[in-house]
Amino acid sequence: MKEAYIIDRNDLILVTGASGFIGKRVVENLLSRGFRQIRCPLRESSDTSGLEKIVKEKNANDKVEIIKGNLLSRDDCLRITDKVRIIYHLAAGTGTKSFSEAYLNSVVTTKNLIEASLKHGCLKRLVNVSSFAVYTNLNKKTGKILDETCPVETSPETRAEAYCYGKVKQDELVIKYGQEKKLPYVIVRPGTVYGPGKAFIPGRVGIDTFGIFLHFGGTNPLPLTYVENCAEAIVLAGLVAGIEGEVFNIVDDDLPTSREFLRYYKKKVKKFKSMVIPKPAGLLFCLFWHKLSTWSRGQVPSAFTYREWAAYWKKTFYSNKKIKEKLGWQPKVSTRDGLEKFYSYCREFKKR
Repeated sequence: MKEAYIIDRNDLILVTGASGFIGKRVVENLLSRGFRQIRCPLRESSDTSGLEKIVKEKNANDKVEIIKGNLLSRDDCLRITDKVRIIYHLAAGTGTKSFSEAYLNSVVTTKNLIEASLKHGCLKRLVNVSSFAVYTNLNKKTGKILDETCPVETSPETRAEAYCYGKVKQDELVIKYGQEKKLPYVIVRPGTVYGPGKAFIPGRVGIDTFGIFLHFGGTNPLPLTYVENCAEAIVLAGLVAGIEGEVFNIVDDDLPTSREFLRYYKKKVKKFKSMVIPKPAGLLFCLFWHKLSTWSRGQVPSAFTYREWAAYWKKTFYSNKKIKEKLGWQPKVSTRDGLEKFYSYCREFKKR
């Protein structure tokens, strides 16, 4: 299925978080599609080397504008959104355990960006990049499909995860502006994004907090999306006509189970000891930890709760039917090839 793009290739596009793992691939994808005006606002402290490498490889110095700006500044937002037709909003509060900091860097920044764009009056669409972290599995039966119709957390402050809280509140803000101010928006929610450039074992597989890797995932499918596939989906969400107000989940085909992922990781990257935690034991562990945290009045961080277990380790299947049908998206890199590239990168990374 082919849709007409909502902008011309000479129209100005803004990509926040363009120096990040996904952001620079979004810029690369836009350049490959022939777009000639891409603005990338970055903080003074941002590492621009990866983005600059892509710009150089694409011979696109005259097409990509890297400017300094802070989304917490309303004046900066007014400056960077001038004449912008599409915003790909990837910047967010990641890697923090502080709920206030997550709110500041995910919600306040988004509000500043939206308000500035509405003042200019030329925005055709905001693509807000959210996350699978916003979904709750509390009342969903084990083994059912998680898709765009599934409920998100209504009380994200009760999850022991600042990132989830920030993303839920960010989505709520975008939807509110859509309803009250006619903001043209699309929300995309990637699963676990992986690929060269990011060496890690997804938390949905397990944790190594206690000195040995505890494998909670078992036979659960992992909602993986290869970074280039994810970038392609995000770009299409900004360009395809007739999808205002829609939400799209991004996951690839042929998803491996947690067990398969861990087995091949040990085989191709590094061997290490792990302990399989059966699902009933995993649930009891999370309930015990939450009680311990409550009893200690926060001296023991509330890192594991029933909500975390339901969101990440309760058996769930995933669908990419909607994004394929409405955006015409297909994952160009197969999961098999993507994992080979990923494991190869992780193996080399471990040698450094």
